[in-house]
Parts: sequence; structure tokens; C-alpha cells
Amino acid sequence: MLILGIDTATKVCSVALTLDGRVLAEHNSTDGIAHSRRLLPEIDGLLKTAQVAKEDIDMVAVSMGPGSFTGLRIGLATAEAIAYARKRFLHGVNTLEALAYNLRGEKKIISPLIDAQKGNFYQALYQWQGDELVCLEPVAIVNQGKLWERIGDRPAIVTGECGALQNLPEHIELATEDLRSPLAKSLCAIAERNFDEEKDKNFFGLEPFYIRRSEAEELWEQRHR
Repeated sequence: MLILGIDTATKVCSVALTLDGRVLAEHNSTDGIAHSRRLLPEIDGLLKTAQVAKEDIDMVAVSMGPGSFTGLRIGLATAEAIAYARKRFLHGVNTLEALAYNLRGEKKIISPLIDAQKGNFYQALYQWQGDELVCLEPVAIVNQGKLWERIGDRPAIVTGECGALQNLPEHIELATEDLRSPLAKSLCAIAERNFDEEKDKNFFGLEPFYIRRSEAEELWEQRHR
């Protein structure tokens, strides 16, 4: 199966093409250019590099959050448009699960984090059990103290937007920097593993995993109480 992966949930714009689990091409951009300007040229360049036509794509895998409200909408709208235009499968992937998938085979508890603003993080806990990535704790919004509490005294590795963390407990380490960013090739691997022929036929059934309302919505509510 030829899969196009799209991840715009964070500041990173990541796209990848995989064929039956093999990465044909990938590109991960952190140059600060807005996803709305960056994404389509990245996809076009990816297809040219892999010498693949858009009509050859079998499925589009897209990051569903949690993450940036604007970034998630851009990624999902693009994925839906490609899937609808070509009548291809569309599969949404939890962003934190994809971050954990970067550390394939890691024996410690994996704690992916995404900045939730105001000193908080989106956090979930995963662990590899054989060749299966198991979710131990679901996504929650936590502060730094609470995220240590959720891990407890278990040896763990933290990944994602974790560079600002301070005073890590001795039994917790940070993932290497090259594995902390969302990678679209991980989306592709998860989508292929969890492919559901009936469910993934729905081009417009996906909803971004926001968890909370956007800051703009919260400000609007405060002003109109």
C-alpha cells in the first residue's frame, strides 16, 4: 500500500511516502514558514523525489492532534481534499501516539509531550509490548509536576516538545533531539497497521483531537459573558 503521511500538528511540517512499510521519501521542515504556504509544495516535491503520481496513492494518513489548532485544520483539510479528489482511503492518527512510535522498540515507558500553552502539556503514556505500542494512560492536559506524577517511579523517556523541561527525576531521560519531532513516516506505519477498509473510506468523518477550546474561543467567551 502506498501511503502519503501529513503531520502539521506542531511547528514541524512533516510529509512522507511509504510503500508496504518502506520509506520512499520524507521531508521534515522546521524553517518557520507557515504550514499553509509550506505543505502543498512539500507534497509536490515529495512526489517528484519518489517519482510517484498523485493517482498512485492508496491512502492518506494525517495527524489528528492534540496540537496546534490552525496546523491541525490545515493538515486535515489538505488530506481530505487529496483523498476525496482521488477517492482514496483516509486515516487519522493520534499525534502523541505517532511521537511514541518514533521510539520503536524502546523498553521504557514513553511519555510524548506537546505544548498546551500556559505552562501545560498534552501528555499520554505508552509502552512497547513486543511489536505492539500499548497506551498506558490516555491524553490529558498536565503541568510539569503532574506529568511526573503520572509517570511515577517507572523508568521513562520523554519526547516531543520537551526541551524546556527542568529538574528531570533520575529515572527519566529525554529522547534524542532527532526523534522528538513528529515524523510523517510514523503516521504511515500506524495507518497501515490499523487500516480499516470500511472506516477509512469516509473522506469527511474525521474530527481533530483538540481536547480543549482554542485560546480565541476562550477569549471570546470571556468578553461576551
